[in-house]
Amino acid sequence: MNTVLSPIESEFATAEEAAAYDRWFRAQVQESIDDSRPSIPHDQVMAEMRAIIASKRKNAGSNSSS
Repeated sequence: MNTVLSPIESEFATAEEAAAYDRWFRAQVQESIDDSRPSIPHDQVMAEMRAIIASKRKNAGSNSSS
């Protein structure tokens, strides 16, 4: 049965889509919990991402003046 959901109540068109997403999301969270690799501190990840973004912006700026 495809129960249609209101966009105000859910971003999914049907209850089945919402349930499928919920199963997928829970599996992803469990996979992360079960991962034995060491965690990376938030500050380290953010610093690495800021460096990548800055590099991309610098490269984009130098390419636009060609």
